[in-house]
Amino acid sequence: MSVRRDGQFSFVDALMPQGGGGRLDRVSGLVKWYRFEKLLSRLRDEAGAGRPAYAPLVMFKALLLQSLYGLSDMELEEALLDRLSFKRFVGLALDAQVPDHSTLCRYRNLLVDAGLLDKLFAELDKQLDAAGLILRRGTMLDATVIETTAARPPRGGNAQLEAAGRGDTPAPDTQATDTPDLAAPRPSDPDARFTRRKGTAGSAYGYKAHVGVDQGSGLIRRVITTPANVNDTVVADDLICGDERAVLADSAYHTHARERALRQHGIKPRLMRRANKHQRSLPPRLAKLNRLIGRRRAAVETTFATLKRRMGLGVIRYRGLAKAKAQVLIATMAFNMCRWVTLTAT
Repeated sequence: MSVRRDGQFSFVDALMPQGGGGRLDRVSGLVKWYRFEKLLSRLRDEAGAGRPAYAPLVMFKALLLQSLYGLSDMELEEALLDRLSFKRFVGLALDAQVPDHSTLCRYRNLLVDAGLLDKLFAELDKQLDAAGLILRRGTMLDATVIETTAARPPRGGNAQLEAAGRGDTPAPDTQATDTPDLAAPRPSDPDARFTRRKGTAGSAYGYKAHVGVDQGSGLIRRVITTPANVNDTVVADDLICGDERAVLADSAYHTHARERALRQHGIKPRLMRRANKHQRSLPPRLAKLNRLIGRRRAAVETTFATLKRRMGLGVIRYRGLAKAKAQVLIATMAFNMCRWVTLTAT
């Protein structure tokens, strides 16, 4: 399969004003793109056989732009046509054709099928570590629910979704809110689930992004995407890197077993405590500890605010857990690259 020679700029391109130190230009100068290109070189789009294909790195950079600015596939296509800074970032000449929305979608699916996104995320983590940006003072654990754009099932809850996937009949004693309605159509997103909104009425339907954020730098070191009904503590151990000095998290992550395991590995368990039926109110010492931990781990909320409000990760645009995970991973890489720019700014 032939590849378009997109990086060859014309005399007209040379006359165009170059970047004035903007964010995209700084990202381009910091990241060692050839290492990503080496990982991406194995991708082959068989559907495009016989036609010149866009270079894999061009397509990967386009997906990073999509996540950075919260664009749909069609909006990304239009932005690549209209914005010179976007063309320069991805490596397209001024008069070059841009990939259309179906090509962008197909390339994202290729990344998912090849299982490359985790390797690309790990490569960026290596580069950030080599730049001395990962501090390892502590890892802040948290999770956020991201609703899907897929239509909600007409009635019922997670029990309906599970039964619809298995083709089972509902159990006689199932609660009314979770009673499967086998006459209802199958959900358009088979992996999305319901969860209760914390502190507010109603429910959310979609997925949950679990992150481990480096204390001090704000870089995301680990990220796991699950259906929204998965409890925060289920994947918590996979968010712990093992080389940090402490783990900071709210009370949803505290278990005595986890606390002991962290101490055994020389990691300080800064896990907030909660009252229980045997201890309806926390003693003053633990209440003070919770306040101290809460102030230190509050920075993780900035991470979610940036991802959701500034980068448009407020919804999952694609169907299925694999594609939801891909959207979150690409957004996380775009976040870390921009964070790299912020941390190295003078």
